[in-house]
Amino acid sequence: MKFTLRQLTYFKALAEQRNFGRAAAVCNVSQPALSVQIRTLEEALGGPLVERRTRDVVLTPLGRTVLEMGAHVLNAAQHLDQLGRDGAAVGQSLSLGLIPTIAPYLLPGVLAALRAENLALQISVREAKTSRLVEALADGSLDAAVMALPSGSEELSETPLFEDRFLLAGSPARLQAAGAVRPTDLEPRQLMLLEDGHCLTDQALEVCGRGRGQPGINLGASSLATLSRMVAAGFGLTLMPELAARTEAQSVPDLAL
Repeated sequence: MKFTLRQLTYFKALAEQRNFGRAAAVCNVSQPALSVQIRTLEEALGGPLVERRTRDVVLTPLGRTVLEMGAHVLNAAQHLDQLGRDGAAVGQSLSLGLIPTIAPYLLPGVLAALRAENLALQISVREAKTSRLVEALADGSLDAAVMALPSGSEELSETPLFEDRFLLAGSPARLQAAGAVRPTDLEPRQLMLLEDGHCLTDQALEVCGRGRGQPGINLGASSLATLSRMVAAGFGLTLMPELAARTEAQSVPDLAL
């Protein structure tokens, strides 16, 4: 851009006052300084904006066009400046994504904190698997997302928020029978995990030293709530994120951790 907001402001004042001296007084600058800026603006836009007369100035056709378009530019700049001075509190929005294994347990506290910080903030939430969240971040439909790291995308900026440990979960009888056991010692036929596509499943398999194609592992549950009820009923064992453990234990009395 070869012109400045200051030059447009000076030109607007000149068009309204129709005199270089009066325009300079309105803009609180010297007349020579205003004249230099108007001349620079004319050079940038490729032609004279005013006809200079002894005690008056008249807009040229180019000047009338520039005055009209410049008014829109200055108006928009004023709104942006006001928005910045108001702390961007009015009309600010946040589009936040979360993976399903985190959203129910983290979201209530996060929303409460965001509301306490800015009551005018408009928040929209999207719950989806990691691959969909990465796509939404890439196309700009999400501002930020909470997911397990690494995301697998080199184009995203990642900031660790917290660490979440795995807890062994199942019925009291199954946990008693398992005793003190390492994740790598769990038998595949005992394991129940979320369906394919959840990053939590990939992490649990890695902790257990198992591959995605390991036979005998049940990958049928669609949510942690379903998984909790299945293992509490004695159908197997699972690795429960510590973030979800308290909520699921309160919802499923027979779930042991």
